[in-house]
Amino acid sequence: MPHPTLDAPISPLRQRLIDDMNMRRFSRETQRNYLRDIGRLATFLGRSPDTATTDDLRRFQIEQQEDGVPIPTMNSIVSALRFFFTELMGWMPLPGRHRHMMPAQRHGGAYGGEADDSSPHSGD
Repeated sequence: MPHPTLDAPISPLRQRLIDDMNMRRFSRETQRNYLRDIGRLATFLGRSPDTATTDDLRRFQIEQQEDGVPIPTMNSIVSALRFFFTELMGWMPLPGRHRHMMPAQRHGGAYGGEADDSSPHSGD
């Protein structure tokens, strides 16, 4: 009998994430960790991670911290989120000491149109 997870189709977004990580020659372990961490975000949101707002990301990180996620794991999660949102979603990192992200320009499909003004830094 076939294993269900092997036969399950991969979403275009997940495939794009995998392709981009392969292009950049990420190690298998890094790819596994990034997929896990983006999956954590999707579970937290209850929807696709590409629909997250800056407030969603903040709440997610706070919840992870409150749940006792160790600092090295939090750093890995933040790296995964940064890669996902800056490289795949086209968000721009904000300059400064604390590098937050904001959806500066959306493109294609659900990301067509104007920048999202939900960021607390959108006026900076």
